[in-house]
Amino acid sequence: MWPGWVGGCLNAGMSGREVGGAADVCVVGLGPTGRGLAHRAMTAGLTVVAVDPRPERLWAPTYSCWVDELPEWVPEKAIASRIERPAVWTSRELRIDRAYCVLSKRGLFESLPLDDATVVRGRARTVEPHRVELADGTEVRAAVVFDTRGQSSPGTRRSASAHGIFLDEETAAPMVTPGEGLMLDWRPENGAGPEEPPSFLYAVPLGDGTVIFEETSLGLRGGMPQHELRKRTLNRLAAHGIQLRGDEPTEAAHYPLDETPPKAGRGQVVPYGSRGGLMHPITGYCVADSLSQVDKAIDAVQRGEDPIEAVWSREARLVHWMRMRGVYGLGRLTTEQSVAMFEAFFTRPPRQQRALLSAHDDYSALSAALFMTVATTWPFNWRYDLVGWRNRNRWVGWDYGRPGTNDPLPHHEDTPAT
Repeated sequence: MWPGWVGGCLNAGMSGREVGGAADVCVVGLGPTGRGLAHRAMTAGLTVVAVDPRPERLWAPTYSCWVDELPEWVPEKAIASRIERPAVWTSRELRIDRAYCVLSKRGLFESLPLDDATVVRGRARTVEPHRVELADGTEVRAAVVFDTRGQSSPGTRRSASAHGIFLDEETAAPMVTPGEGLMLDWRPENGAGPEEPPSFLYAVPLGDGTVIFEETSLGLRGGMPQHELRKRTLNRLAAHGIQLRGDEPTEAAHYPLDETPPKAGRGQVVPYGSRGGLMHPITGYCVADSLSQVDKAIDAVQRGEDPIEAVWSREARLVHWMRMRGVYGLGRLTTEQSVAMFEAFFTRPPRQQRALLSAHDDYSALSAALFMTVATTWPFNWRYDLVGWRNRNRWVGWDYGRPGTNDPLPHHEDTPAT
């Protein structure tokens, strides 16, 4: 065992000190993905150093996933609420026969203990293949370094944007009741006209007596601004007779969807999670797939092989490439076209739905899902937009105006992903 306070937390106020001289793994960033990676490496018997500026802080974002995406080693207490048959509204209500859940931040955090790891409190300044230097000069050395710090600002990249408002269950009842959830609500209630960039509502109970209502945009270059998303969320709530006080908690999300998988090759920093291409290009989900792939990466470390190659098989890279084609198409559709496309997709067989929404490497089913979704989207000429034969740059540079003075944006925390 290498020097350090095992199971404790080393403050980065020790300039010049070296930590983890014989460590097997260093994990930089302790979001759900990084903590899961460090936990499983520790459980496998590897010596682990984990670095984060605030390792004890509970995560701010709301994380959700399909229940069957979670690996078996994630316990039930990590699930805060469960929706057996979530709803999708296109031109009609559709039900997805697949259980969906909102993760418990506290439950998931406590399910990933780091008792036998060395946790170093500090911000990484330099991240190299076998060395991490913190802002105060502290050095961490390890055989393999995983970088799980998430992504930078999306700029003009294909992005996901969302503005969420948290309401108590009683207030939310006209739209969402306990045990129910709206995965995608495309009903024309957000006040946006047919010639404006599209967005949909996502609304689920969180298991703590509250429901989040989150207007969401996917695939637009640069995303959609918060003031526009908030206005649309308020319009939807008002359409169902739900009025707000104005001081309800909120959540904001804005992150890129087009991160590519890293190139394979031993002896390099291993980007992982959203930083390593595991952000789903179409849905924006990342946590469950990252957790489900962790053991592949750890097994590769134990065998002295490349973790990137273990996670990113040829089939997985093909799936990611095909999903990227999907997010490009999604980002150039009108609202009417989006409704038609999602209605076509959610009438596909369950395996095809899973192949697009979550399966890591089921390329044959994904090919069928994408082909049949395009083939059954009507009117026929809308398919030209979906595949990119026209309107490739629709919505680029769209002017959303400035925030209105009658509805100022409340303070919120910017979150990286669901």
